[in-house]
Amino acid sequence: MSGSKRRLARDLAATAAATAGTAGAGWGAWTFLNGQARTARTVIPHRTDNAPNGDGIYGPEGLGPLRVRRGEDFDLHVMVFGDSTAAGLGAEVADETPGVQLTRKLTEETGKRIRLSTKAIVGATSRSLTGQVDAMLIAGPPPDIAIIFIGANDVTSTSGVRASAKRLGSAVRRLREAGALVVVGTCPDLGVIAAIPQPLRTVIRQYGLRLAAAQAIETRAAGGTPVPLADLLAREFLAAPDRMLSADKYHPSAAGYELAAQILLPAVLSGLGEWGSGPLPEPPAVSAIAEDNKWSARTRAYLNRAARR
Repeated sequence: MSGSKRRLARDLAATAAATAGTAGAGWGAWTFLNGQARTARTVIPHRTDNAPNGDGIYGPEGLGPLRVRRGEDFDLHVMVFGDSTAAGLGAEVADETPGVQLTRKLTEETGKRIRLSTKAIVGATSRSLTGQVDAMLIAGPPPDIAIIFIGANDVTSTSGVRASAKRLGSAVRRLREAGALVVVGTCPDLGVIAAIPQPLRTVIRQYGLRLAAAQAIETRAAGGTPVPLADLLAREFLAAPDRMLSADKYHPSAAGYELAAQILLPAVLSGLGEWGSGPLPEPPAVSAIAEDNKWSARTRAYLNRAARR
């Protein structure tokens, strides 16, 4: 078992033990944990379908998508890398995907014609970023703007936090060396997925937040701009899950993707020199919104009492 899997198992076991009721409940905790994991596997969908494809050229006043043909003019090229969230799984039509929504917002803000290309793959983890960047380099010139959403599958596959973040940093560095502006939406807050049972949801949430923090460090070190999706999306998703999540209760809906695109927009505009003189929005310093405070407080109190005994 890898170090990351041991740590996740340890955290899950400790959390499950806090609900078991006795100090000698180790076996019961593990049984409970395994049941939770089985439940989670039925809740978190293993989807193999593809998101709607919105690739093409967009322009102000709702222009596009135009098919990319030889000689077709555009001012900027946006390319999206990452996982099913980057691809827009959960959207019903292409216009609802985050790539299209962000591209349309950019055209309205800048007045430019913008080409959108998507390299993101459903089910991808940070390991997949190397292949996606390779495919970009083989296919043609690098984009002007690279958008990356990655992390949720690294959490559910219990990939190591440090290794996952390093792989993201490597992809960002390669894209920056190719001349692209890089904006990364770091790991989202899986605590908003109410269908994942407790205590598993809290442990997975904390694991994801550690990954997001490490991703931000590696992204900055590689010359990219991290945007903390966990900090900035959780409140809205918790307040209106039926509206912000798609029918599978895991991937965002059109409204969820629109909010994500709106949150990434200032960082992209700033990188392009199109933001203006005003300050960029400041994200909160701590992502504590999705914490189940009552449950967490009970767990901490139990563990404190157990430690004293």
